[in-house]
Amino acid sequence: MRETANLTGMVLKATPVGEYDRRLVILTRERGKITAFARGAKRPGNQLMAVSRPFVFGQFRLFEGRDSYSLQGAEISNYFAELAEDVQAACYGSYFLEFADYYCRENIDGTEMLLLLYQSMRALLKPALPDPLIQLVFELRAMVINGEYTEQPPRPVSDSARYAWEYIIASPLESLYTFVLKEEVQRELKTCVEINKKKFVDRTFKSLEILEMML
Repeated sequence: MRETANLTGMVLKATPVGEYDRRLVILTRERGKITAFARGAKRPGNQLMAVSRPFVFGQFRLFEGRDSYSLQGAEISNYFAELAEDVQAACYGSYFLEFADYYCRENIDGTEMLLLLYQSMRALLKPALPDPLIQLVFELRAMVINGEYTEQPPRPVSDSARYAWEYIIASPLESLYTFVLKEEVQRELKTCVEINKKKFVDRTFKSLEILEMML
């Protein structure tokens, strides 16, 4: 008999399967990245339609199968529906989901990455925070979570840029998006983050290419 699991997570990806179903990739706090099928989620009026979309965050009720899960229902804390009203913010958010999908694995503790994603989506909804800065903070901290970073910037930078680098690495995730940088300091930080990405990240991201074309 299959067991039911209640997992807290965020939908990273949703792809159609057949005429009515969706295949979901969900980052969960308890079990890392999992695959789940939402049967009938594309049928009009189906209760799973609204909860089987990217960005959705909450507690998912799933049946465990041998190789995947079957979504039965969910209690959603945040749909991040406001992102859909801002095309640029939605593109940044999609990139963050794709980046997390690249890094995360099954059967690991997904707490830190999940919280980083949640805080980053909230940051995208704050007009006072520049989206390009949010991207840099997200990228660097995601690499830190996965142990792929240097404690100091990989090239000489100003004291302000070095402090920003150290702050992103060490600060509590809840306090991560509490600062802005002068334009020249942000450029320094961007150069350093790009160096780190070229060293540790061995793929390109479709959503980032679209974002760069848009900008």
